[in-house]
Amino acid sequence: MKKLIYFCCAMMLGSFFFSACSSDDPDTSNNNQGNTEKPDTTDIDTTKTDTTKTDTIEVNDSLVSITYSGTTATVNIPEEMEGVTCTSGTSSHVVLTSTNTTKELYYAIAGSSSDGSLTITGTYKLSVMLNGVDLTSNKGAAINIQCGKRINLIMEDGTTNTLVDYAGGEQKACLYTKGHLEIEGNGTLNVTGNGNHAIASKEYLQVKKSVKAINIVKAANDAIHVGQFFQMNGGELTIDKNTVNDGIQVEYKTDDDDNIVEEEENTGGVIIKGGTLNITLANAEDAKGIKAEGDVNISGGTLNIKAASNGSRGIQTDGDMTISEDDNTTNITIEATGKKCTVPEDKDDPHKCWGMKVDGDLTVKAGTLTVSKDGDTKKNGIRCGSYTKKGGTVKATIKEDD
Repeated sequence: MKKLIYFCCAMMLGSFFFSACSSDDPDTSNNNQGNTEKPDTTDIDTTKTDTTKTDTIEVNDSLVSITYSGTTATVNIPEEMEGVTCTSGTSSHVVLTSTNTTKELYYAIAGSSSDGSLTITGTYKLSVMLNGVDLTSNKGAAINIQCGKRINLIMEDGTTNTLVDYAGGEQKACLYTKGHLEIEGNGTLNVTGNGNHAIASKEYLQVKKSVKAINIVKAANDAIHVGQFFQMNGGELTIDKNTVNDGIQVEYKTDDDDNIVEEEENTGGVIIKGGTLNITLANAEDAKGIKAEGDVNISGGTLNIKAASNGSRGIQTDGDMTISEDDNTTNITIEATGKKCTVPEDKDDPHKCWGMKVDGDLTVKAGTLTVSKDGDTKKNGIRCGSYTKKGGTVKATIKEDD
């Protein structure tokens, strides 16, 4: 990504001229007619290197740059670019609408604002490049992307990027995407969700191998909330104890009428193939480090989960769970130290704090799994429908419901 960013900067300072932010009214319709983009699929090929191609990008007419400075923002749209309008003037609350349906556009954001945000509406896939941005909104989400296609969030190598939202807003998350969210780049992203979730994606969310670090500083609800499936291929993801609800919650994908889309692959699932995941639950009863409505498949990576609040679970799934080392070495450590749940709805049947609760089948093929209850691996740390061990090392007492 450095090659792309530096090339873009040179061209912007050199031979290309950019138009000022337009005051035309945006086309807010969601008409997909004429969209020649191939449908996005959920079958992600993670054997490929997580990189962004730079040789096919027409920088002169594909890049919109947004630079924040206090209560203002400078938005540069190339004269050659068609279908992108800005209705926010020089305001630091930037609003962009794209009617482009022919090629991917890139939005590079930088600078700092304690009173700013970015909203992008469109019907075609796009990329947002974080070039050392520090953005705090006093209205709602810090970044709100209303586009139901693939959204690529790229952190420039070596940068630190900070997003904070408004506590009194009605936003779904500090960082929200209506489509599929893929995060990449050897930078750091710090997210504070004061109003709701920290990061939310209506469809799948994938953390790629190239990611350096994602830190959820705080979440008023779930740290990460996903409406299709969550996939982690690498990087380091840390969810702080200031999360009020679940660490990662994944729901089944639904249509506009809230019906479950059953034919979608991996719907409701969690897939972890590498990287390091750190989750601490200490701020809310009945919280889960990982909560999946579908299946959980861990085939590599290091997971450190502390379930310290009452009634909490390190991992809970309504489906099956499989642990292997098909992709990388797997090390899972879960500490359950919370007591019984005491929230009003659980008065009649207060449930205990468990390291893991798997409603379906738990299968361990390889790797190391250590689950301790109050520091003791001989206490019931795992509860599951049924348990099959084909390999690996398991240090935990397991209670089967069947």
